[in-house]
Amino acid sequence: MVDAVSSFGMLAPYALLFALFIAVPTAVAIGLSFTVFDAVQTPSFVGMLNYITLLTQDEVFLRHVLPNTFTFAMIVGPGGYILSFFMAWILAQIQKGPRTVIAMILFAPSMVGGVFVTAIWRAIFSGDRRGLVNSFLLEWGIIEQPIQFLMSANWLMPIIILVSLWSSMGIGFLALLAGVLNVNEEYYEAAYVDGLNNRFQEIIYVTIPNMRPQMLFGAIMSIVGAFSAGWIGVALAGANPTPQYAGQLVFNHIEDFGLIRYEMGYAAALSVVLLLMIWFFSKLSYYLFGEKDD
Repeated sequence: MVDAVSSFGMLAPYALLFALFIAVPTAVAIGLSFTVFDAVQTPSFVGMLNYITLLTQDEVFLRHVLPNTFTFAMIVGPGGYILSFFMAWILAQIQKGPRTVIAMILFAPSMVGGVFVTAIWRAIFSGDRRGLVNSFLLEWGIIEQPIQFLMSANWLMPIIILVSLWSSMGIGFLALLAGVLNVNEEYYEAAYVDGLNNRFQEIIYVTIPNMRPQMLFGAIMSIVGAFSAGWIGVALAGANPTPQYAGQLVFNHIEDFGLIRYEMGYAAALSVVLLLMIWFFSKLSYYLFGEKDD
């Protein structure tokens, strides 16, 4: 009895925080997704209407938002993950002092605020002659007139992907670095005795198998980051929706309907769809890197 009470007391703070900030908001969002709600009047139950509208009548979602989201997530998610692991592995090969400095430099973009990130990249891709890219292209005679990079449907998404990859090395990167550093050196020695030939085999057969928890955590953080990075496109373009919906992701679509149009029920349905996307890819990550015995 005493052990049960002690265990409950230890779990209670976590359970309370989990309920307040995850379980209850998720349940409320799912409930609101079956209603019409304008944030003022009482929600009106409409069943599956929001989901039917989403899949049959929301042309912007089907033609722009959904393809943009999957394109962005398929590049930034795996790309940022592989880049984080590659940089973590490289840093593990150098001395502690330089490693710490370089790791902080790589981690810094994920810590700075959105305003700072936007100011840097808007200056680089500014649509006038003062923009660094336009200035370079004009000086070398590659173009005759400045390009409106952040207003162009052809350029906005590649720039969003570039900025996202630049700022992708956050907590997941630090976890991967810790994982690489904590692999027992004796495993490498034993592997080379057994016939290991090069560093690539070392990574595949020794490093990755011995840091599965960090690999799983890094993968999930990359997935969540990729599906929730919609603020970058709006910050760069300066508007939601983005020009010609070129940088419009599910995250932006939720903000558009929820915070601009106040169609909370429809925004809740979109958030449930986004949650299911993240859940699916998180399960895929667990299948690849989780413990097989569980």
